Amino acid sequence: MNNRYLKEYTSGNLRTCQLKELSILEEVDKICKRHGIEYWLDGGTLLGAVRHKGFIPWDDDIDIGMTLEDMKRFCCVAQDELPSHLFLQTPESDAKLKEPIVKIRDLNSLYIESSDTFNVDYEKGIFIDIFPFVPCPDMPKGLLKKVGKGICHSYSILHRQHYYSLRSFAEYFWFTGKYLCFSAILKLYSIFGNTRDYMSNMPVSNGYGINHRRDSIFPIGQIEFEGKTFPAPHNADAYLTDLFKNYMEIPPVEKRQVHAVVIVPELKG
Repeated sequence: MNNRYLKEYTSGNLRTCQLKELSILEEVDKICKRHGIEYWLDGGTLLGAVRHKGFIPWDDDIDIGMTLEDMKRFCCVAQDELPSHLFLQTPESDAKLKEPIVKIRDLNSLYIESSDTFNVDYEKGIFIDIFPFVPCPDMPKGLLKKVGKGICHSYSILHRQHYYSLRSFAEYFWFTGKYLCFSAILKLYSIFGNTRDYMSNMPVSNGYGINHRRDSIFPIGQIEFEGKTFPAPHNADAYLTDLFKNYMEIPPVEKRQVHAVVIVPELKG
């Protein structure tokens, strides 16, 4: 299939994909309310809520955040309480998954990203991402970015599918050393520095090296998203400024990219 036609097909399914993700979010919201679990809209989803009152028009995923403790509580109850067409995807529930990110997948759909592979059999349905947040030390922003990128990139390399070769052997030692080095720097700052005021994604998923003041997240507020109300960081402006700087600026057309290579919203009737 010509790439142009593939892009047109995927773009044509974008809105249906967004609405399916919204329905997944609503199910997650019900479970969280039932069990007193706090979460908030994160990343591009929060940006969409502030700037567009819903999805960024070209965005094709939903991100939410919660503390690591609350995510553990959520995972304990979610699979039993989610509708049968939804799947709680974790490294434990889907053993062939390499990513550390927790997702809620729709089993009656297909969502393929450029990083996906069909050599490994894991669920690939439309999803929302759940990012666990942990205390983060107050450290120079430049160093935090370097450490965050180093840990995340090294972890990704070490956990991807490998083929035996001299290069992969060398990569293993190089990126193991890099991962341990940057993890040690973060650990030292966590031991001897202030971890009370800041939070961030888990180090292995904090590739941009960004932290947020705890008081920009808590107490959790509310925001409109696609005509409904969902939890949001207490100070959405500060939170989004941390993530995107001038977040109200619309990017040029060439940067308005859909993440997916293929979106099939329904696999069967």
